Amino acid sequence: MGIYGFRLPDIGEGVVEGEVVAWHIEVGASVNEDDPLVDVMTDKANVTIPSPVTGTVTKTVGAPGDIIAVGSVCIEFEVEGEGNAVSGDDEPVAEPEAEPEPEPEPTPEPAKIAAPAPAPTVSSGRPLASPAVRRRASEENISLNEVQGTGPAGRISQADLDAHLTAPDTVGGIPISQAGVEQTGTTEVPLIGLRRKIADQMTKSYTTIPHFSFFEEVDVTDLEALRQWMNSNRTEEQPKLTYLPFIMQALVKLFQSGHAGCNATYDDSAEIVTRHDGINIGIATTTDRGLYVPVVKHVEAKTIWETATELIRVAGAARDGTAGLDDLTGSTFTITSLGRDGGIGATPIINHPEVGILGVHKAIDRPMVVNGRITIRRMMNLSSSWDHRVVDGADGAALVQGLRDMLEHPITIL
Repeated sequence: MGIYGFRLPDIGEGVVEGEVVAWHIEVGASVNEDDPLVDVMTDKANVTIPSPVTGTVTKTVGAPGDIIAVGSVCIEFEVEGEGNAVSGDDEPVAEPEAEPEPEPEPTPEPAKIAAPAPAPTVSSGRPLASPAVRRRASEENISLNEVQGTGPAGRISQADLDAHLTAPDTVGGIPISQAGVEQTGTTEVPLIGLRRKIADQMTKSYTTIPHFSFFEEVDVTDLEALRQWMNSNRTEEQPKLTYLPFIMQALVKLFQSGHAGCNATYDDSAEIVTRHDGINIGIATTTDRGLYVPVVKHVEAKTIWETATELIRVAGAARDGTAGLDDLTGSTFTITSLGRDGGIGATPIINHPEVGILGVHKAIDRPMVVNGRITIRRMMNLSSSWDHRVVDGADGAALVQGLRDMLEHPITIL
């Protein structure tokens, strides 16, 4: 038998370290080659590292939240044969051995006030009660159907009437004014993995970028009609269109016709603004694991159908955890779609090092004044934020106004 030391592999170009998110094995476990060992987070990509060997785990290094350098030993195995003699290497296994984290205690579910069970009834549908109990209930204007009997077969007694009269206010037998129970417990949730990356990125963006925001409302009645028509006439290979592909294609035309400064990134340390000819649009996507920003690359070279297809692919990969580094990096501008959550405005935080971000809100039918008359139009609100160091207020506003004009006259998008 020998010892095999497994070093954290190079997960991607330029990656020098990774954060332990979750272990799939523990000391003493037997694993086969290609079994999952550990989830490692880097550059917002969650990577599951498989086992290179078959053996028994004798040591793991790093608890969830710890940072491990690429090339350092993170797991030791006992294997058949001589192993790789890790104990004699110049770079020994990191010490001390990380103690296994205790299993988190399950958070208790909040107490629920259950509705009292209806009183059992005889075949006639009447609750079981003596004549005296019925007489008292009638005198005190009590419906026996709302009283829970505690006697045999649910029979209602005088004591049950007393309990009903002193119970909290009810509607249909369900308490509506019962006081809650004081809670003093707390739950500590460490920021690890993606949540730590999000926290770091948001802090960097908000503290280093002087944001200014601009809001606009857009009449998308004609866009909705065009979208519905295109969806009803699409081929089997073409995906169903949402508003986003239209907005993305409109941004392409705006960036290429006088608004190139908005499709840019800013290097704080070198104080250099880079305007990009390629238009790579990130789409902020909520997943079960947190917020990801998958990227649709080179929208300028895609049709609206191709844009929609790629949007579906990268967003789906982000949600199911299969997105790679290339899917999650390289954006030059970001859209955050707030449609499902509604709202009339927001102040989205710029995705550093970009210089702008667009928030898209839910489209709803509203009464509007058109040519002096009140009519129902489908309206959508847009929110935007800009890096005021490199984008003047007039420039950010002009792009959003241009976007409004194109969405209100959607044939210009195509």
